[in-house]
Formats: sequence, C-alpha cells, structure tokens
Amino acid sequence: MRFSINIPNFGDFADPRNVATVAAAAEQAGWDGLFVWDHVLHRQFQGRPFGDPWMLLTAAALATSRIRLGTLLTPVPRYRPQQLARQVATLDRLSGGRVIFAAGLGGPIEDEYRSFGDTAEPRLLAERLDEGLELLRRFWSGEAVDHHGQHYEVRDVTLLPATVQRPCPPVWIGGFWPRRPPMRRAARWDGAVPLFETARHGHVPEVAEVRDLVGYVRKYRTVAAERPFEFVLGGATPPDAAKAKDVIGPLHDAGATWWDERQVQTGPDLDRLPPVLRRIEAGPPVV
Repeated sequence: MRFSINIPNFGDFADPRNVATVAAAAEQAGWDGLFVWDHVLHRQFQGRPFGDPWMLLTAAALATSRIRLGTLLTPVPRYRPQQLARQVATLDRLSGGRVIFAAGLGGPIEDEYRSFGDTAEPRLLAERLDEGLELLRRFWSGEAVDHHGQHYEVRDVTLLPATVQRPCPPVWIGGFWPRRPPMRRAARWDGAVPLFETARHGHVPEVAEVRDLVGYVRKYRTVAAERPFEFVLGGATPPDAAKAKDVIGPLHDAGATWWDERQVQTGPDLDRLPPVLRRIEAGPPVV
C-alpha cells in the first residue's frame, strides 16, 4: 500500500514555497505522494488566496526526486484540453515521469462553472469529461491528432514533447459513491478515487461500502492489465501508527491500494502549514 499527503490549493498552500516545503518534508518522512486540490473558486473558502495547482506542483517537483505528484482532482471540463495536456506534460517532464493525473467534474459545480458563465448541467459536463480525457490521452502521445467531436475539434495538431510516462501518466477518476457512472468511467482508466456520500472529505469510509465499490469497479474493468489499477481512499488518521493501522488495515484488506491522508474539511487546520507539517513528519501509517 502507498501513502500520500493531500492539501488544498488555498490558504498557506497558495504559496508555492510552502508547497515545496511540504513536498520535501513528505519525501524525507517516507510518504509516496503529494496531491493538491484544483479550484479556481470555492465559496466556502472565499477570502483566502488560491494558487494555481500546476505552479504549486512545479515547486513540489523541484524540491523532490521520488514522490508522485498530482491533483486530486482536476475538473477536466473546466479546461481547454490542449492547455491542460501541455501543463501535465510539462510537469511530467520536469519531474522525471512522476505525475499522476486525477480527473472528474470537480465542484462545487455552481462555483467552478456557473460563476464564470459556463454550464452547470452534470450530463453535459460528463460528456466533456469523457471527450476531454480521450483527447488528453492522444495529445500526450506526441502523435498527430485530428478530432471532430461533440464538444471539441482538433485539426492536425501534434503537441511535443510527449509525456515521459508511456503511453501516458496514470489517470485516476473521482466521483461520489454509490453513484455508479463515475466508477464505470474509472474502470476504463487506471484508478478510482471515490468520495462517499456517508464519509465526505477527511472522514474514513465504511469497510462494507469499500468492498461494494471495489467489486463494482472490478466487474466493469475491461482494460488489459498492463498497468496496475489503484483504489485510492482517504481520510484523517491519528499519527499513532498502531491506531492508524486499525483504521487503514481493514480498508487495505477490502482492496484499497493507496491511502491519501487528508485534514477534516471543516477543521480549522485545513489550509495551515504547521499542523500539516507535524502530521507529515510523524510519517505514513504502516499496514
């Protein structure tokens, strides 16, 4: 099992220097990954500074040499695919092939889309997500792309350089369980990053729900098993290793392959550097 640290892209973590500090501390303490949020607007946290996640991850890449880096998660329909493809490929080159790309609709949808005059219709956003993901995969290949789709058009475009990771960085898909469509989408890619209706950000999901989700995704998993498929769960665990093992061990047995350490969303320390550093320095759980 692998272990990552999860931080927002606002508050103290809007500053790339603080994110570099977090990344270096995580690598030194033995964590396997660092993931940041990707918001341009989240009205619950209005009044705080927000940083661009790709600039933040660039700082993290320059401060580290081993840990995996990415967003949890990027709202693909909010971007132009060519812009996003270039940002991810550049980071993958800079980091030496350490990017993990997590994608979804994002949210809150009203904040992230309608506030800027875009649609907030989930069905349309889901269509843009699926079409956008396929375009990203093709752009990252470094080969010529022609595409005439429902939402995007590309005419004889080759984006170079390609990503270091071939055929592309691992793609994880997020969504709320027990909603089925996002997890069917995840089964077509490289990993599932579920949130649970009964256990929101920072809260540990029930083992029975994890088993149901893992079984459901595996039923729809048809991609050739050339790359591992990851089940990424998260929550806030105590720094005491024995207590953390009691929390994560049953989830590992149910199929989880990554544990993403998260501050409780409503807590006062969500976007503050000192408490996050204390948790990082305590080290990842041992399962």
